[in-house]
Amino acid sequence: MELAEAKQKFIESWGKLGSEWGINRTMAQVHALLLITPEALTTEEIMEQLSISRGNANMTLRDLIGWGLVEKQLKPGERKEYFFADKDTWNIARQVAKERRKRELDPIIKILDELTKVKGDTKDPEYATFNKSVTDINKLAKNVDKTLETMLKAEENWFWGSVIKIFK
Repeated sequence: MELAEAKQKFIESWGKLGSEWGINRTMAQVHALLLITPEALTTEEIMEQLSISRGNANMTLRDLIGWGLVEKQLKPGERKEYFFADKDTWNIARQVAKERRKRELDPIIKILDELTKVKGDTKDPEYATFNKSVTDINKLAKNVDKTLETMLKAEENWFWGSVIKIFK
């Protein structure tokens, strides 16, 4: 397989994977392109390489910047904006975890905390089932949150070393 074909396959695969994770396919493809490109790219270069519109490219780049996965760079003497993705996979994983935590886990924990305070008759099977389910899910969510917090603070070698110890 030639490099150009391999790059295209990676971009397409990253796009499919991103959509499985609930991320826009184009967002994942732009991120993939920037991951495998050594130099920062302009919006026009991204549009050309991925065959996407300017509006789609601009919106996608804004989203990637919002996720903390892409940085905008300016080059002295040029008016064009350049975009660059961090290539460190540990940094990427931590940033995605941080954003997903903020967007998904934090809101559900807030709701579950509120729902665990619902009062009812513990002898009522409907209340007992509701209360147990909500309490158990809340406990799991908080354990996931603690794990994410550990990951976000940890260095890569320490984190994976700790995880491997758990599974031995």
